[in-house]
Amino acid sequence: MRAAVFTEPGPASVLEIVERDLPPAGPGEVRVRIVLSAVNPTDTGTRSGRGVPDGISPPRVPNQDGAGVVDAVGDGVHGLEPGDHVWVWDASYARENGTAQEYVVLPIRQVVRMNDDVPFEVGADLGIPALTAHRCLTLASDGPDRLAPGTLEGRTVLVAGGAGAVGNAAIQLAKWAGATVLTTVSSKEKAGLATAAGADAVINYRDEDAAARIRELSETGPHIVVEVNTDNLALDLDVIAPNGNIAIYVAGKVAIPSFKAMLKNVSLDFVLTYTTSAEEKDNAVAAVAEAVNTGAFRVGEDAGLPILRYPFERVSEAHEAVEQNAVGKVVIEVTAP
Repeated sequence: MRAAVFTEPGPASVLEIVERDLPPAGPGEVRVRIVLSAVNPTDTGTRSGRGVPDGISPPRVPNQDGAGVVDAVGDGVHGLEPGDHVWVWDASYARENGTAQEYVVLPIRQVVRMNDDVPFEVGADLGIPALTAHRCLTLASDGPDRLAPGTLEGRTVLVAGGAGAVGNAAIQLAKWAGATVLTTVSSKEKAGLATAAGADAVINYRDEDAAARIRELSETGPHIVVEVNTDNLALDLDVIAPNGNIAIYVAGKVAIPSFKAMLKNVSLDFVLTYTTSAEEKDNAVAAVAEAVNTGAFRVGEDAGLPILRYPFERVSEAHEAVEQNAVGKVVIEVTAP
C-alpha cells in the first residue's frame, strides 16, 4: 500500500509517498481502506514539529481524520464488517499511523459506522471539527452531556468564526439541538457560508458594531460562546448572558477581563478534543454519528463548508493549503470510493 510519511519535522515538502506492507487487523482492531483523508491545522502542526505533544517521534503518517470502507476486522470485533462505510477519529494521536495512507488499522472504538448514503466528504469532516464543536456546546454546568434534538432549546449560541470547520460544525450541531445560533465572520464571502450552514443571524464584525448587533438580536445575550480567538474575550464578556459559558478551542495568550466575568458569573473552559475524558468523547461520537445518520450534518458549499480536494500525489499541497488558511475543508483523495 501507499503511505505519506515524514521522517523528520519540517515544511510540507518533507512528506513523501512510500510503499509499505499492508498492516493486519489484530484483536479488537479494524482495518479501514481510506477514501478521503482530511487535513486539519493540528495535522500540519504535528508535521512541522509544533503540534500537540504526544510522545511519538517520526517517521509518522499524518492526519487524524478520514472516511472510508472497512476492509478487515480482527478477533472480537462486533458491529462492523467488511464493506461498511465508516469515519475515524484521532487516528494519528499518540500513534505513528494516521489517515494519509491507503489503509489504516485502528481500535474499533475509533471507527464509526455511517449510513451508506452519507458522502465520504461528510465522514472526513467529523473527527476534530465536529467532536470539538460538541464538547464546546456541552461544557456549561447546566447543559446536556450529549447533544440531541431539543437539548439546547431556548438557548442562544454565539459561534465566533462561523465559516471555519469547527465553526460550521458548531452551527449545524447547535441548530440540530434546537438553539438559536448567532455567528461572527470577517467578510461577505464568509457570511454567505455561515448563512448556508444554518446560522439564524450572521454579524460581519468588520462592517458593523458586533456588540450592538448581538444585543439587538438577543435580549438575554448568548448563553454559550464557541470561541476561536482569545482576542475576542472582551466582546464575549460584554454580550454573554449571566451564568453563561465561553468555550475556547484554540491556543493563545489570554488576557481575561476578570471583573466582567465575575459580575456575570461567567465560566471559561478550554477544549482540546484529544484529551477529553472517555465518557465525554463517547458522548460526542454518539451524538455526531446520530446527527450525521439522520441527515442533520452536511458539508459542501451549500452547507457552508466548501470541499477542497487534492489527489494523493499532492499531499504536500494539501498541507500547504491548510497552512495558508484556505477557506473550506481540505481533503486528500487516497483511494477510489
